[in-house]
Amino acid sequence: MDRIRDNNLTVMELFSALLHERACPFTKEEVESFAKDVGMDIHPAFCTLICAVCGLDSDLNPRHRLLAEKYITPALKRLETAPYRNDPFYQQVHLPEKTRGEWQLTHQQYAPYELFCYDDTKDLPDGREIPCIGYFTEDFRYPAVLQKGRLWMAITPNEVETMKADIAAAHGNILVLGLGLGYYAFMTAQMETVSRVTVVELDQDVIRLFEEELLPQFPNKEKIRVIHADAYRYVETEAAKENYDFVYADIWHDVLDGTPMYLRFRAMEKHVPGAQWRYWVEKSMLIWLRGLILEEMDAKQGGLYRYFEKKPSEAYQELPLLRQQTSFLSPEWVQGPCGND
Repeated sequence: MDRIRDNNLTVMELFSALLHERACPFTKEEVESFAKDVGMDIHPAFCTLICAVCGLDSDLNPRHRLLAEKYITPALKRLETAPYRNDPFYQQVHLPEKTRGEWQLTHQQYAPYELFCYDDTKDLPDGREIPCIGYFTEDFRYPAVLQKGRLWMAITPNEVETMKADIAAAHGNILVLGLGLGYYAFMTAQMETVSRVTVVELDQDVIRLFEEELLPQFPNKEKIRVIHADAYRYVETEAAKENYDFVYADIWHDVLDGTPMYLRFRAMEKHVPGAQWRYWVEKSMLIWLRGLILEEMDAKQGGLYRYFEKKPSEAYQELPLLRQQTSFLSPEWVQGPCGND
């Protein structure tokens, strides 16, 4: 595996560990005190602290210096809370603290200098894959929906930024697969270019919470209808009858659980003829998928299939099928700009 792919993997592992184990490694007072002591502005001082938490010694280790300068520092971004507090959904829809079944409407909060993903991974021309990791310098409270205590969807920078292009692309009679808090339906229903929004959701409790607590607050709510159904079955048996112009799929929690679902929907696009399809965090899923394919190509140990929880022997037997499932990826894109290093 070439050096750039090694670096991409290393940085992904570093940030994954931070986000899951130490998303808030420093208090506001500690960051500001450190910046003052070393005579640095807040952002470069915070970048220095994060590099230290990641175990990077830029003074003594050239590779660590490269990771700090070319990956960690470009990945980190100080965000302002105002654009997200002024988001139309954030301004107009007020969540009650409500529970139905295993689902809960609530609020959560980012602390100052707490790290979080705020957008899709950047795929740079030189082969570097740069995560988009943000932080605020003040508290940020946001609406959220939890399933069995696990965060399922929230109106955070990541939700807002990763949906922007998909919202702008929506037009005509649109089908949305997955409800959550209804953010995508809320935003697209306000567009003059959108005539109708049909949302398919599997969980009846989610639908009831939405229709009772959230939908009444939506402007243009008359454009929105919610159907209780399995998204895959609906696409296969019902969607073609509705003359949809646009389909947006978002039934997954993140890139890891979403990639198999994404591949399944890609194979089902033919069931909605003439419709344009878009997928939440598609760019990040494609980058993740490319890494898994390259691992498989390099190691011949079923890297792609370990992700799908297959035994290596089963994985090899299914290789032609999964190659077919990813046939929409060009060989040049899979190989990547650094493939011949």
